[in-house]
Amino acid sequence: MEIHNPHDKGYKYILSIKRLFVELLRSFVDQGWAQNINPEDVELVDKSFILPDFKNREADLVYKVNIDGNNIYFYLLELQSSVDYQMPYRLLLYMVEIWRTVLKDLDKKEAAKKDFRLPVIVPCVLYNGIDKWTAKRSFKETLFKYEEFGDLAVNFHYILFDVRRYKDEDLLELANLIASVFFIDKTTDRSNELLKRLNKVVEKLKGLSSEDTYIMFNWLKKIVARDIKSEFEKEIDDIFQKEGKVENMVYAIERVIKKEKMDAKREGKKEGLKEGLKEGIKEGIKEGKVEGLKEGIKEGKLKEKIQIAREMLREGDSVEKISRITKLSVDEIEKISKSIY
Repeated sequence: MEIHNPHDKGYKYILSIKRLFVELLRSFVDQGWAQNINPEDVELVDKSFILPDFKNREADLVYKVNIDGNNIYFYLLELQSSVDYQMPYRLLLYMVEIWRTVLKDLDKKEAAKKDFRLPVIVPCVLYNGIDKWTAKRSFKETLFKYEEFGDLAVNFHYILFDVRRYKDEDLLELANLIASVFFIDKTTDRSNELLKRLNKVVEKLKGLSSEDTYIMFNWLKKIVARDIKSEFEKEIDDIFQKEGKVENMVYAIERVIKKEKMDAKREGKKEGLKEGLKEGIKEGIKEGKVEGLKEGIKEGKLKEKIQIAREMLREGDSVEKISRITKLSVDEIEKISKSIY
């Protein structure tokens, strides 16, 4: 099962900023303690606890949070793009690794005290898959006949940040960077839908601080550039260097995407013309006569013209313009138009 997702690096970039990790908790965890966490009490642990079996398939983030003088660990497994039914088991392995590290780094005399307690670990999963998350949310539910043993069965719950299940209106209402990222990430179409979502969120983005705007730009750059041809990469780089205002940047992204789409259309036209000519020549060659070959070439050229006329009609060009370019008669073009519509 492939879990690693192209957005992983983007989310890791954002959530590695402790202020934004706190924003994630405050925005999407409906618990009193979440609202009481402050960025100055948070420390990013510079260590991954992913086991060798999963090293190339997922990424994690670990935060140590000081609450009332005690350390609480938040373990965030990101970014899942498909449902993993063994998630509770894997989270348990990583949690045990954290506790093992805590004990290894602690003075043995301290750990031997009667009142010593291991730190609480809050496991979290960030998921942006299309399918509903149907894996068990508590560990005991993965155990056979856990109901018969009650509290004797090992158990914990994890927080699920399910990006696609948050309502659009709620994300827009939050009007912060994390919510805006989730809102944009919900798109499945990297051109039309992405542009629509960017335009919807642009007013909210205007309220971001200059620092958050810069972070958003960098995240957007990764998303936009991922599906764009390499020749447009420099243009995207220039946009993110030059465009100062959010709205200008969004419009610039729109121009690049539309330009890329137009180039793709032109490539499609050229391919269609080549195929038409090739097909016509084939027909002529099959006849085995020079006259047949001439007819084949003629037919191929006609197919070229018809293909061009269809594309121009779809793009809204006038009949007169199409006739001028293709040398087809107005009547012929009108017949082609009827066959399309």
